[in-house]
Amino acid sequence: MNNVYNRVRSIDAFRAVTMFLMIFVNDLDGIPKVPHWLKHAGENVDALGLADTIFPAFLFIVGLSIPFAFEKRMKLGDTKIPMRILTRSFALILIGFYHANMETYNEKTALLPEPVWESLLTISFFFIFLDYSQTSKIKRYILQGFGIALLILMSFLYTTTDPGQTWLHLTWWGILGLIGWSYLLCSLIYYYSDGLLWVQAAAWIFFLFFNLDFHFGMLDFLSGVQKYAWIAGNGAMQAFTMAGIFVSVMYMRLKESKEIKLLWVGMILLAIILFNLGFIVRFFSGGISKAHDTPSWVFICTGISLIAYAFFAFVVDFKHKYNWVKIIEPAGKQTFTCYLVPFIFYPMYQMTDLGYPEYLSEGMGGLIKALVFSFLMIWLAGLLNKIGIKLKI
Repeated sequence: MNNVYNRVRSIDAFRAVTMFLMIFVNDLDGIPKVPHWLKHAGENVDALGLADTIFPAFLFIVGLSIPFAFEKRMKLGDTKIPMRILTRSFALILIGFYHANMETYNEKTALLPEPVWESLLTISFFFIFLDYSQTSKIKRYILQGFGIALLILMSFLYTTTDPGQTWLHLTWWGILGLIGWSYLLCSLIYYYSDGLLWVQAAAWIFFLFFNLDFHFGMLDFLSGVQKYAWIAGNGAMQAFTMAGIFVSVMYMRLKESKEIKLLWVGMILLAIILFNLGFIVRFFSGGISKAHDTPSWVFICTGISLIAYAFFAFVVDFKHKYNWVKIIEPAGKQTFTCYLVPFIFYPMYQMTDLGYPEYLSEGMGGLIKALVFSFLMIWLAGLLNKIGIKLKI
């Protein structure tokens, strides 16, 4: 790096591997006879699977990216960062809201088959959120207007299977929605605190305690507004993101003071403390459970993310070993595109009569299929980027 505020490749590498694993575990979810530790642990099981660690890692990476992205924009004289925070958060929350409603689409009463509706909805997002920076204003207005019109049409055509509901409604915020709420709150904290390290630490600890208090029943008075309120949950998502922000600010400060070796000492010590806390509270707060966002899950997964990033920072930033990530590089740089591409692929595949050998539907064959699928989705995202189809929020 020429200076501390340039693009940090270790974050790109960590994001690429995490996005690859996210696609992999999502595709693996419905495949039988594969090792249980690769999947999500059961809803009421005190356990942790690989899939349970992926979303926390992604939120941690969101936090890692915020300080570097904001510092770069401020150095360029950008005075519209607060507005960018709001628009970016709104975009993520909007898409997450629609994705959550996908889960209860009622094909029996709706005009369109589910695969058709899902693919057209995703296509509308592509038109709305394409990177139009190299496009004329007239062309942008036409294409973006088409996307908005298509989204409105898909909204009118939606019906739900949820009892007592007939149209789009809030069940949960979806993966992107949770990221959006967390990004909104944590970005504002970082921006308006001028990146002070102690403020980031205090905010991280606050959200950890918020999550603990929630599971100990001390915040039951919020139950009626919990999913609508500013925190949009129980503090777990924000705790992961603030942990990432804290680590990046620590990275910056240590880099500036030429004491970067202390970064690994700090991350490893924090991970050890979090692992211990995770196993201590495990017996008092519902065990290790992603399904219930338990404190034990939050502590342990944050510790895992710290260890993982310590590895990436050392190998990529300080040993300059980045080429091994090249094969999945689009997942680190065109992450939003990578996430949405399967939402077009799956519905379109369902609309065809194509199949695949029985061997690929379970066990080792299923694992191979999920791995190939993950590489394929990332390759498609990279191909779309090369032909000028890049999403930007």
